[in-house]
Amino acid sequence: MPLFANTPVEKMPGPYPRRWWALLVLCLSLLVVVMANTSLIVAAPDMTRDLGLSSSDLQWVIDGYTVPYAALMLVLGALGDKYSRRGALVGGLLIFAGGSVMGSVVDETGLVIAARAIMGVGAAVVMPATLSLLVAIFPRGERVRAITAWTATSGLAIAAGPLLAGRLLEDHAWGSTFLINVPIVLVGVVGALVLVPPSKAQGMGRIDYVGGLLSIVSVAALVYAIIEGPHFGWGAGPVTAAVVAAVGLLAFVVWELRNPHPMLDVRKFRQRPFSGSMIAVLFFFFGTFGAVYYATQYLQFVLGYDALETGVRLTPLAGAVFVGAAVTGRLSPRLGVKAMVGTGMVLGAAAVTLLTLIDADSGYSAFLPTLLLLGFAIGLSVSPATDTIMGSFPESELGVGGGANDTSLELGGSLGIALLGSLLSTSYKDRLTDLVGGQLPAEALHTAQESAGGGLAVAEGIAKSPDGGAQQAQALVDAVHESFAHAVAYTSLVGGIVMAAGAVLVLLVLPGNRALKQHREQSPEPQEERVSASRSPR
Repeated sequence: MPLFANTPVEKMPGPYPRRWWALLVLCLSLLVVVMANTSLIVAAPDMTRDLGLSSSDLQWVIDGYTVPYAALMLVLGALGDKYSRRGALVGGLLIFAGGSVMGSVVDETGLVIAARAIMGVGAAVVMPATLSLLVAIFPRGERVRAITAWTATSGLAIAAGPLLAGRLLEDHAWGSTFLINVPIVLVGVVGALVLVPPSKAQGMGRIDYVGGLLSIVSVAALVYAIIEGPHFGWGAGPVTAAVVAAVGLLAFVVWELRNPHPMLDVRKFRQRPFSGSMIAVLFFFFGTFGAVYYATQYLQFVLGYDALETGVRLTPLAGAVFVGAAVTGRLSPRLGVKAMVGTGMVLGAAAVTLLTLIDADSGYSAFLPTLLLLGFAIGLSVSPATDTIMGSFPESELGVGGGANDTSLELGGSLGIALLGSLLSTSYKDRLTDLVGGQLPAEALHTAQESAGGGLAVAEGIAKSPDGGAQQAQALVDAVHESFAHAVAYTSLVGGIVMAAGAVLVLLVLPGNRALKQHREQSPEPQEERVSASRSPR
């Protein structure tokens, strides 16, 4: 057997023999692009202090990655389909590594945001490539197991990012958290060349660049509005972006309906299995990313855990994802997608709602049931939803299918962090004002209102001030803790209600087993397509 995998998937007479090793490479590639966001959560306090970041700066350090990541996946997935899915994977990993190296050495806010944006572009190439290659390599009988492993990797990354970053931050500066990615990427590139066979769509035709441009503008404007509006007010910028997103989306739909070779056939949304699964992914990651975002802050700011300790305490979520994935792998064939996705959505809503019990005296044990239940729900529902989405696309559109799935995931996560994060901030500010509004100078109160970290910094200053003292400082610390706990409980109530509404919507939209079976029988089988193509006369 040759060292490098050089035979294209499309020319293989049967399933690729080393496909499970190839899956390991694809999961490793997925791991690194998801970890890029979760590792930054625990590095944010050090970055804020060293770079003097404002809340707006910090938000864009985080979301400078999100905007290109979400906006470009559909188009870059299509380019991978047409020219080379493996080439897209390798190229995306190298772009991602370049941004990571840049982020580790720069020390200006604008350059850090630029580095994160470059990483986002790389991730937008990698993410759909992993899914399209997975579906191209695996026959349908094995694909559910492969997608289950892919999904479980996402859950692992949620915990692995903070854990690895926390370990590095014990001895190194925040720039080291960017360098986590480089050795993983190098292993991924070598593994892709050795173990992942080349693949591209057969007879795809011209790429719909107009539709691609409209999708980029629409999604980028939407994500920008989602990030800026809730956090910093609906001024001219976010409102304009929202209008551009709405007009762009309408133009995209009209163009795609009239184009004989659309970037994304929007008629697919009439198919209940596809639309129900897309809604499920969006709502699920809305609740998951939002809850992990503020739970991590509670562990750090209220319970006082450092970055490594916080990462360790998130690991039960990853373990529960693997358990849920194992369960869904056994039960999905018997119970069907609707039962598994619906059950996972209900459990996810329950997990978020449990955090309404949080108060200022709550310890880590109060978060553990939520982490376990949320992880189990991810493993249970996301894999069958993703499998249904990818099964709705023919072989020539697997990259587009991966881009559609991942765009829904990223939009859901962005909405969760932005909307629930904004609600958390507002609730915290209002509660803190009620508790200490008349006891602090205006400037100190404004700083304390911005975040729990700001409130604790003000308390530290009061403890050192001749006019303050330990007693006054402790009173402010207690008020910050109570305010943040109140904000977590209130935000979780809203998040749980949104998740529950999403669960109801998904259960209404997703069809039963008989309709889903008919949908799958009507969907083209990539393995069969490429075998027939390889045997047809040239």
